[in-house]
Amino acid sequence: MPNLAFHAMSAIFYLRNHLFPRQGILKEAGIKPGFHVLDYGCGPGAYLLDTAKMVGQSGMVYTLDLHPLAIQKVKAIAQKNGLTNVKTIRSDCQTGLANNSLDVVLLYDIYHMLNEPQAVLTELHRILKPDGILSFNDPHMQADDAIAKVTNSLFFTLLKRGEKTFSFSKRNG
Repeated sequence: MPNLAFHAMSAIFYLRNHLFPRQGILKEAGIKPGFHVLDYGCGPGAYLLDTAKMVGQSGMVYTLDLHPLAIQKVKAIAQKNGLTNVKTIRSDCQTGLANNSLDVVLLYDIYHMLNEPQAVLTELHRILKPDGILSFNDPHMQADDAIAKVTNSLFFTLLKRGEKTFSFSKRNG
């Protein structure tokens, strides 16, 4: 994504977040204090502050994005707000995180843009704990299509349909 497009997207998300706060979406993910959460395709960090607050100092928020401006923006937000429970990852797929190490992965408004969605789902399956949750939201996709694309991977099963998200459980074995 060109830098100008990233800045435009950031401005749009800023307005969206003030009109429609992100807390309602995050509540559906079931994030609790102490959780380790990955925001995959974090963009300008729309979910960062709320997620960091939800996991608390005993938890960790990992933010992953390919775009260097996204990583810069997230680092700036974390520094400005004194967040010590945030780590950034610049990548288009591989997280570098340990197997079975995350409680929740947020896959919000990015699936439709992925170049290799199967590779991403494989990586997310690898890093989620056996009882981990993939919280999915992509308003650019029809609900049934989104569910099919995630469950056809054979890595995830639909756990529940929320008002704003789908929660998928990790298939084990």
